[in-house]
Amino acid sequence: MMFFILERIQRHLDKINKPPVLTISADGDIIDCVHKRKQPALDPCSLLGAVKLVFHSSPRIDGVSVDPEPDWSFDALVSELNTLEAKLATTSVTSSQFQKTMPTWKRGGERGKPFVLRAQEFDLDDTESDDDGDNKALVPVKRFNCDELYLSDSDDSDVSAFDVQPYLMDEGKEVETALFELAQEHQLRVNDEIRTKISALETALADESQNSTSALLRVEKYKESRQEQDKKLDTQYQRRIAEALDNHLTAVQRDRELRSQIEERKIRSDAAYEEAKRKVALQEEKQQQEKAKAEAEAKLRAEEAKRAALEAERKAAMEAEKRAAAEAERRAEKEAVEGGAAGTFQKVTSGRTQQEAAVHSTDDASRVSNADTKESGNLYRAATSAVSLESGRLQKLKELCERNQAIRSSSNQDYTRYESHISRLIRQIRGVIDNVRSKSNDLVKLLRDPQCPQSISIEIFAKKFISYCANLGNAPFASGYVIVLVTSQVPAAMDVLLAELHRACLYTVPKHMVYKKSIFQSKESYFKAIGYREDGGKLESTQDYLNRLESYMKVYGALVQTEIQGVQNLHGLREGWAWLARFLNNLPANQYTAVSLNAFLQMAGFALFRRYKSQFVKLLNIISQNFLVDLKVRQIPELTRTLLEIETYIKDKKFLEEPEGRRLEANLLSSKSVNY
Repeated sequence: MMFFILERIQRHLDKINKPPVLTISADGDIIDCVHKRKQPALDPCSLLGAVKLVFHSSPRIDGVSVDPEPDWSFDALVSELNTLEAKLATTSVTSSQFQKTMPTWKRGGERGKPFVLRAQEFDLDDTESDDDGDNKALVPVKRFNCDELYLSDSDDSDVSAFDVQPYLMDEGKEVETALFELAQEHQLRVNDEIRTKISALETALADESQNSTSALLRVEKYKESRQEQDKKLDTQYQRRIAEALDNHLTAVQRDRELRSQIEERKIRSDAAYEEAKRKVALQEEKQQQEKAKAEAEAKLRAEEAKRAALEAERKAAMEAEKRAAAEAERRAEKEAVEGGAAGTFQKVTSGRTQQEAAVHSTDDASRVSNADTKESGNLYRAATSAVSLESGRLQKLKELCERNQAIRSSSNQDYTRYESHISRLIRQIRGVIDNVRSKSNDLVKLLRDPQCPQSISIEIFAKKFISYCANLGNAPFASGYVIVLVTSQVPAAMDVLLAELHRACLYTVPKHMVYKKSIFQSKESYFKAIGYREDGGKLESTQDYLNRLESYMKVYGALVQTEIQGVQNLHGLREGWAWLARFLNNLPANQYTAVSLNAFLQMAGFALFRRYKSQFVKLLNIISQNFLVDLKVRQIPELTRTLLEIETYIKDKKFLEEPEGRRLEANLLSSKSVNY
């Protein structure tokens, strides 16, 4: 690009170095200014002054100066022309001998019109023509007069006038001529220097262009080589990345497979462990059931053996009495034979009277024995009716257990799921209406489930419920509601449940076992017989036994007082009143009976008073006058709290107040309670 710019500058300078030619009309006007200038026939001496024509063109083209002295303008050109005109006017007198004599008509005539110098702009190139707009337009120039210039009319005169005439110059103009020549030489020298510099610049530009071209070629080659190298490196990197990614994915897949295998092994191990644990639990449960069954059978056999021994003892006593009576009769007959008829009759009568008295005494002893210890000799204190009811319930339970044992032995079905479900429902019982209803309905559904025999379901229900009642903290009233609701739809469950309750606590009969050294080898044997539990070969404490006894009695008292509208309680207030009467008529006053009575009154006293009114108050007076007096006589320190609670209950008439928890709550977040 720089090369073309310099070439254009060179062409322009060549145009500038050519002398311009002025075209002047006949009237003296300058028509055009071209490089072939025609000189008029003027005095050479008048033209010795330097005439400088400044072209109206751009002094710089692409940053390069065209003229060595580029500081000019159109006004400067006009001023130069005016100066030239003034010089011509002043030198016309002195140089008249060098000028052609003009006609007088021309000089004296009408003054001609001034000529107009029109300088056309140079057409440098297409680019500058677009920038200048209109290049070919004529630029108007100020007019100036050439009155003293003679211009011939003919073409020959014009040509001869502009030809250089070899005239000698004056001596006064030598300095100016020398200066002019020096200026011309200086201008030529400057032009040569400019051309030299331009040539040097062109050469340097060409070299630089060549160097740039070669450098660009080298850069392109380097770029191509680097691109090829980058492509190779990129391919290598992509290959490495692909290999690394493949290795990573393979490792991840291997790790996942390993983890999956570990999890599967863990799951199988856990399943095997759970299965083994379940089998062990089933085996232990079966062992416990077998052990409990064996213990129950052993206990029943022991009771039967004791009962048989007592019966044999009673029969032996009766036989001995009969033999004694027969022996007395024989002695009387023998005396009668020896003593005479009258005496004999009296003695026989006396013997018969004695025999009858012996029989009556035997009957009286039998009645006393039945009143004190029915079917068990002198071991138990209980009412005959109570013992009879207990025996019937225990017999039903025994038959039920035997039937269930036969079912289990004949069938391989596992009923553990039903047992755990029933146990879970019982443990979830709370003193809330919705809870009681839902648990009762669920228990009834389980007891009626055809997939499980009802006898087995009833046995499981009774055992689990009695086991649940052993805890003093469980809600006794809610338990009573559930028992009534379930047994109202499954009546067979009531006797089985009461039988389990009698086995767990004999004071629910009510019945008391008397301690006799002739029967029990030690106190521990007696404690085991009345219900003490043995843990690790060691009996529980008396306080623990009393706490469990109190829990059982509270559940029994809550059961008998439960009244639900539209639902029949198979063991209601009538049985509760009978229990209280039998208790006061047959059981002695001790710490066991005192705790039992206190728990029963706390639960059922309010309902019994509402039903029996003054009759219940009479029973309370009997308790205060007899039972409490006997307790005070015994002076047992452990009975102080129980004795005080019974006295407070009677004196403060606590039976008039509804016990806490008797009314079930509407919901867990509400303090309102509802009588079911």
